[in-house]
Amino acid sequence: MEKDPQEAALFEDPDFAADDSSLFSDYTTPLPRLVGRVTWLRPQHICKGPRLFSESLPDAYPKQGILGDCWLLCACTVLLKSRALLEQVMPPRQCVWGETGYCGEFRFRFWHCGSWQEVCVDDRLPCANNKLCFSRCHSTSAFWVALLEKAYAKLHGSYEELWAGQVCEAMVDLTGGVAKRWSLKKAVDTPTGRSLLPELSEEMRKRSYISCCVHSTPAGVPELGQFHALSVLEWTHVKTRSGEHVWLLRIRNPWGRRCWGGAWKEGGVGWNSLELSCSQDLLARTQEAEFWVDETEFQQEFDEVTAGYPISDDFHLQSIYTGSSLIHSQQIGGCWVKGQSAGGCRNNSSYGSNPKFWLRVQEAGEVLLTLLQCRPWSSRRSYTLLPPGGSKRTQKQAHYQAIALHVWKVDRKYFNLAQTLNSEPCASSHMHAYDREVVVHTHLSAGYHLLITSTFRQGAEGHFLLRVHSTSVVGLSAVKVWAEPQCVGGEWEAVSTSGRWTAGSTAGGSRNFPSHGQNPRVPLTVTYDPGGTNIKVTLCQHSPENDLHAIGFHIYKVPDGEAVSMVISGAVQPTVSCVPHSHSQEVSVQCRLPPAGYIILPSTYQPDCSAEYTLTIEHRIHRKVLSSRERLGQTVQEVNSDSLFALVSGDFSRLCNESLEGVVHPAPFPVRPRPQSDFAERRADRRVLVAFNTSLARTGLTNGGTAQSCRLQQKLLPWQRPVQSARTWGKW
Repeated sequence: MEKDPQEAALFEDPDFAADDSSLFSDYTTPLPRLVGRVTWLRPQHICKGPRLFSESLPDAYPKQGILGDCWLLCACTVLLKSRALLEQVMPPRQCVWGETGYCGEFRFRFWHCGSWQEVCVDDRLPCANNKLCFSRCHSTSAFWVALLEKAYAKLHGSYEELWAGQVCEAMVDLTGGVAKRWSLKKAVDTPTGRSLLPELSEEMRKRSYISCCVHSTPAGVPELGQFHALSVLEWTHVKTRSGEHVWLLRIRNPWGRRCWGGAWKEGGVGWNSLELSCSQDLLARTQEAEFWVDETEFQQEFDEVTAGYPISDDFHLQSIYTGSSLIHSQQIGGCWVKGQSAGGCRNNSSYGSNPKFWLRVQEAGEVLLTLLQCRPWSSRRSYTLLPPGGSKRTQKQAHYQAIALHVWKVDRKYFNLAQTLNSEPCASSHMHAYDREVVVHTHLSAGYHLLITSTFRQGAEGHFLLRVHSTSVVGLSAVKVWAEPQCVGGEWEAVSTSGRWTAGSTAGGSRNFPSHGQNPRVPLTVTYDPGGTNIKVTLCQHSPENDLHAIGFHIYKVPDGEAVSMVISGAVQPTVSCVPHSHSQEVSVQCRLPPAGYIILPSTYQPDCSAEYTLTIEHRIHRKVLSSRERLGQTVQEVNSDSLFALVSGDFSRLCNESLEGVVHPAPFPVRPRPQSDFAERRADRRVLVAFNTSLARTGLTNGGTAQSCRLQQKLLPWQRPVQSARTWGKW
């Protein structure tokens, strides 16, 4: 059937097609049940008189469909509290249905790693039986939620990628601000260490963007299931008939229905404790999908709360603790690079190699620091949640690293990094967390402060954005790093050994367990001690990133000839240890060991944990690095007496021509691709030069410095002249 000409002229997004590729990604959620049942319709084909927004606020609230993205919808509710934010995400004056200029295209903006990114989508929406499959507004004729959800799905790669997430991440993406998440079931990170609720002033309770989450089925609400996010719309203070003061919270369920029990449900006993006029007023505010709970019930039944920092119309953050405007802000990007700036946590001696920044505070005041991991939209899944109903699904592999941020007050004029790192930081995120963003709220005095960003795992790579919001003027800059000179007078030789921990035999666990001595034993003999580090040991486990064991190792000095028979018990102290055991892919230690015999015991922390590993030992050996032009593995061919006579007589060009005929040059080592003619010419020149110099040396004519020889050496490309031997630990 041919399309209507007007319909054919409407925009169709080529980057997010109206087919299954936009719906599904890995088929690990319940969504694949929709395969073959989805049709894509424009709003004018779904209802009469479609529009972006409804006239009443309750009808504009999001309502969840069969997609498990309650976390996104709770963040969408934030936009309804601020017209400035709403217009930032949905640019105004877009032509809609029935207007001149409507073309079926809508634009949205999302904040990503320090800047706003625009996304364009068409208005074809997934439907079943002519109704929207996924999220919509309470009013069936309003489509701002459905279109925003489609744009957000396009950024992530598909609708299925939106199944399960964190409210705080969506809040940041929609506001460009900061969101903080707390647990209501354990000690929380607030300025006084108490629950968040008493920390928020009454004004902040009204202005902040609050969401709450249940991790398990609440008492008396079996249909709510597990892992569900809801929005806190109102926080009000009431006085009971007995004179008791009670905080009541009005909560909205994105499912579009109340489904809540408790004392403050409609007709519950809690309302009897209030004056009739007060009860009627509060109940009159309650719309469909909304219910009331008191603060005690809230902390008992909910597991987590997320607070978004209020944002003014001029896009300045406001502190959720003090209400102060954080009008000064700075941001700077950075990265962790393995072997250079990925030093790991403070347990590692390489911690000081992590990215470092100067923070200059003009006047003492309130400061908000955030460390945000930057990843492409399509690979930002870092958690595993269960879908509504509690049914288990395939776990997704974590993509975010465990990160932390530490702050030290320093005197820049007399700054000493080693002394600073040995002192306690004045502020920090306290622990490494597998979150996209960690937040540090503090008060800093005027002057310079050192900021260090780190991952828990040494060698973990990634990009990040460091942001600062403050009540006073601040300056943020990277600490310049000067490369330290390489140690001279020796080389490093590496030896790798593969092994396996087997439950019941060679998986003895850490020194906390009597079976520790059952772990594999790797002999180590040290013969050279030049002073300073002479041994590097690296242990790498071959386990999936989402199923890592805590690993470490100990190095024991053994008497002569007793490496195998040596009994290792808790009374035997190791010479060097790589502890605490870490849930990392790789752990390492550098140390100085005197010449002697040793054994290395790699282990998991818990016994009977089966896994494969590789142990790499690097020795510092006694031999200077020679700047040699010989290519290792190149066969040195002798020249005959006729050729030698030709050389001595000066006929060097004839030798070159004769030596190039019919020569086959094997490649002893892999090399980077080069043009074949250039490659063959220089390999042949190398062969001639080696033969020439060798023959001269044997005849006593040490004439390797002749002009002809020098010219031939200059023809050799740098990549053909390695300056280190095969024993050197490094890349070719």
